[in-house]
Amino acid sequence: MSLGSLMDFFLHMDKYLSVLINQHTTVAYVFLFVVIFIETGLVICPFLPGDSLIFVTAALAAAGAPIFSPFVLLLLYAAAISGDTLNYHIGHLLREKIKRRTHLVFVRMEYLDRTQRFFEKHGGKTITIARFVPIIRTFAPFVAGASEMPYRWFLGYNVLGGISWVSVMFAIGYFFGNIPYVKNHFSLVVVAIIVISVLPAILAFLKSKMETRKHRKENV
Repeated sequence: MSLGSLMDFFLHMDKYLSVLINQHTTVAYVFLFVVIFIETGLVICPFLPGDSLIFVTAALAAAGAPIFSPFVLLLLYAAAISGDTLNYHIGHLLREKIKRRTHLVFVRMEYLDRTQRFFEKHGGKTITIARFVPIIRTFAPFVAGASEMPYRWFLGYNVLGGISWVSVMFAIGYFFGNIPYVKNHFSLVVVAIIVISVLPAILAFLKSKMETRKHRKENV
């Protein structure tokens, strides 16, 4: 799939997903699970549109699409929680390479560093908070595993975060996704969701850059 086709799918996700749900409901269930699982479970896929996908799914459910809302919710909960669990174990497996700053294929070290700072600031709550911040959402469980965070602690934050994230995004899509203005300007809404979601990470990154520059000036 070309970059243009991928962008077209992201911006018109409601149309594509609606067709898939109406014609191949079982395939749609598998698709939803796989995308959310991969976004949260594989550190090389932080770009997948988890927020938008949950929003659209809920909006279609509210509009009468042939999907069973409670089952979809349970499916998304399972995907989010199991994805983070896999990511934790991958991070734990690669912990020595990460500590030695060994180059990891397809993993950007600045993302790891940014997530590590986020982790140092918020502690274990990062696993829950990060669910609402793209990119950091994907790297948080990976860093938790690499940092050898006790799994029983991780699991509690993981379950709380997964259920909270899916529930909030699903509720927003279910109750607001079928407002006429939203339906008529869906592409803009998707972009807005992405911007709002990414904004905290951008602000944190800019703040970190400013603090680094300030620190360098003070040491000159």
